[in-house]
Amino acid sequence: MKPLSIAMTSAALAGALAGLEAPVCAQGAQPAASARAHKESPLACDRLALSPAERKRHFEELGPALLARKTGVRELTDGYALSFPPDAATLRMVAEWALQERACCPFLDIAIALEREGGPLWLRLTGRKGVKEFIAADAAAWIGKQQGPAR
Repeated sequence: MKPLSIAMTSAALAGALAGLEAPVCAQGAQPAASARAHKESPLACDRLALSPAERKRHFEELGPALLARKTGVRELTDGYALSFPPDAATLRMVAEWALQERACCPFLDIAIALEREGGPLWLRLTGRKGVKEFIAADAAAWIGKQQGPAR
């Protein structure tokens, strides 16, 4: 009898949850992904997105360390791709930097890729109209050396 009561309780709970969901959807609520797709942050850094310790790490430690490890830059139609050595330490630094950058510059599309056969690590910074110009103005030291288009 115990398995039957659990099944009945689960069915009742599922029915109750389904009942809660229906009115929300009927009222015209949009899924989170759809709502996010229409939001556009201003093309400006949110200086309050990082704590003082995170800002120090991002701008005084990670940034200079990554800049020193950067092996190349490729201009893209909507931003830039930066190449780095594909070692584990650099990958960890790029990932940490990208998470922090995402917090303070939510308008950026940030992608990290590792090329096959031991190729370079790429950090792609792209976005909507105006983002490429923002990057060129805000990160001139990062994109100083330009090469051909990224693959």
